[in-house]
Amino acid sequence: MATIDWRIKGKEFANCNCSYGCPCQFNALPTEGFCCAAAGFQIEQGHFGDVKLDGLRAAGVYRWPGPVHEGNGTMQLIVDKSADAKQRDALLKIMNGQETEEFATMWFVFSAMAPNKLEPVFETIDFEVDVDARRARLVIPGIVELVGEPIKNPVTGREHRVRIDIPHGFEYRLAEIGSGRTTTSGKIRLDLKDTYGQFARIHLSNKGIVDEATV
Repeated sequence: MATIDWRIKGKEFANCNCSYGCPCQFNALPTEGFCCAAAGFQIEQGHFGDVKLDGLRAAGVYRWPGPVHEGNGTMQLIVDKSADAKQRDALLKIMNGQETEEFATMWFVFSAMAPNKLEPVFETIDFEVDVDARRARLVIPGIVELVGEPIKNPVTGREHRVRIDIPHGFEYRLAEIGSGRTTTSGKIRLDLKDTYGQFARIHLSNKGIVDEATV
């Protein structure tokens, strides 16, 4: 099926309820048997057809009663308040897996596995992420507060650096792994502390990962 050409290049931070490493990244079941997560995205360059998406931000909050692949999840998308009507529509389509080849991106997968979709929110998104330093902060008033930082050695207190390399993934090629904390006050309640945090540069299109994402 033909889809609208779109591309997004930028950075992300995501925090889920799994232990550091996240078994889901290795085709294993989630640490606690179910999955919940929040993620923020900073778009550096992007377009949806002829609609430019440069400089915009977006986020998502998700919860599944079991592993993601078993479905029946609930999701809520948040789009930058500064986006105009066309930009909002474009970002919602991308993050709902529309105009995307089947299972080509994490957004397609999450949407397909989350039939319970709450109304999207258009709000100010305060988001800072430094992939190499493994630090991030996401604040969306009345919805979510998320913090990412390096994993610390429990004996020495030094920062511990570890990566996940997925050559054939649908989200990133290489991710820096850290620790995350998330609290939400919206309709999907999360209270995560010192769990899996993922910092990555993303470069995605309607066909999946663009190879430049390895750079």
